[in-house]
Amino acid sequence: MKFGKRLKQQVQETLPDWRDKFLSYKDLKKIVRLISSAPPFLNGSSEYGKSEAEFVRLLNCEIDKFNAFFMEQEEDFIIRHEALKQRIQKVIDTWGATASQPSEAEYKEQMGKIRKDIVNLHGEMVLLENYSNINYTGLAKILKKYDKRTGGLLRLAFIRKVLEEPFFITDLVSKLVKQCENMIDAVFPAEEEEKENEGRETITVAGKGILRNAIAALMTMKEIRRGSSTYSHFSLPPLNLTESDLIPSFQLNSPISVVR
Repeated sequence: MKFGKRLKQQVQETLPDWRDKFLSYKDLKKIVRLISSAPPFLNGSSEYGKSEAEFVRLLNCEIDKFNAFFMEQEEDFIIRHEALKQRIQKVIDTWGATASQPSEAEYKEQMGKIRKDIVNLHGEMVLLENYSNINYTGLAKILKKYDKRTGGLLRLAFIRKVLEEPFFITDLVSKLVKQCENMIDAVFPAEEEEKENEGRETITVAGKGILRNAIAALMTMKEIRRGSSTYSHFSLPPLNLTESDLIPSFQLNSPISVVR
């Protein structure tokens, strides 16, 4: 699948509020086409230099957009993750087995709500990792296209800059993803029969909401990170996740291996 189509698909499959935050790949392609179709005698001229400067300016605007959105989401995830830990402790202290007024029914009901919120948070964080992946890949591809069509040398220097941008550095989000999985394992241990039932239930709802979108995001991350004949030092490392791991991963009983 061509990158433009993949990006369009990802925009459609992400959360509605995120859809205007992705790379304006189609618009940038048009600009590259216009610059590369300029008469040969303009190459090296002041007009050509202005066109290249405008292209770089637009790329920087895109990066500013990515950084602002990514850091906003990252901060929200930190707050929500901490709130979930506090909610779990409150339920344990209020209705748990050692509480002053234990209630198994109330405990299970409240913990069930918390589990759903953990799954949603986990899914949104996977979507954000995918957001980072696909926007970085789009930048690398549009810069490659620019250099190829114009004979320019923008790609290497620009990508070095991108590697230090906040939206590219997903270490904290990856850590929170892992902590969500550990939280589920620690607070909601499942017996084998329960795991089988969860698997069936997860497959049933896999076509809905954040879960469906996050599974699609994992598949996209796996695709854009796989090695190929065009794999280079600009490409993201492969994602070590088999297709059979996708559904179990969202039961949150097995950790997802997200590598950078």
